Amino acid sequence: MHVLFILALIASWIIVRIGAIAFQLTGLEWSLAKFQSLSCFSGTGFTTRESELIVGDKRRRRIASVLMVLGNAGLVTLIATAASALDPKQNVVPWFKDNFFNTPINLAVLAIALFLVYKIFTNRKIAGKLTRYLRKRIIKQELLKPVSFEELLQLTGGYGISRIEVSEKSPLIDKTLAESELRKNDITVLAIIRDNETLPNPSANRKIQKGDGLISFGKIENIRNQATVN
Repeated sequence: MHVLFILALIASWIIVRIGAIAFQLTGLEWSLAKFQSLSCFSGTGFTTRESELIVGDKRRRRIASVLMVLGNAGLVTLIATAASALDPKQNVVPWFKDNFFNTPINLAVLAIALFLVYKIFTNRKIAGKLTRYLRKRIIKQELLKPVSFEELLQLTGGYGISRIEVSEKSPLIDKTLAESELRKNDITVLAIIRDNETLPNPSANRKIQKGDGLISFGKIENIRNQATVN
């Protein structure tokens, strides 16, 4: 039963890691993906903001559902195998016939097993190699495709970086950035490309000239609309 407990523990770690990789492939940052996977598997640790990251995307909801089902099954398995392993009738050391000593010995064996599994799977080299292997297998089997740039924009609320070309008919010409009211349209100009020269972090008093390229951050839809006006 000790072996079954250790195998169940290892299987749980691998499932959580696969879940983290799957979440990362949908666009989540790695540390957040690991936390979300562990939260779904264990059924703990969720906050309102973090749950919105899951329920707002179809693929993440599917991943979370699988992790929750496997987590419930894994928890039951771990509890059952741990309880069985602690049974006084289980003799880890064959020559110990006194049942009174079997429980503390079994408990010590489980504690050592937990410690060894923890040390092995928290080792950066081992965890890194296993993670890279699992990620390659997931992508190769096409179980989950990495998120595209367009999908990533949707996952982040449609925000991104794009360029506005100021044509000769643009209403922005000879206006300062403040006067252009781009900020009111949720557009922030990060830099101006002028005569092959980059003017980073322009001030609000900087005037816009014909032929400028405005490197802007904001809602992609708003930036496209502004570009159409030009």
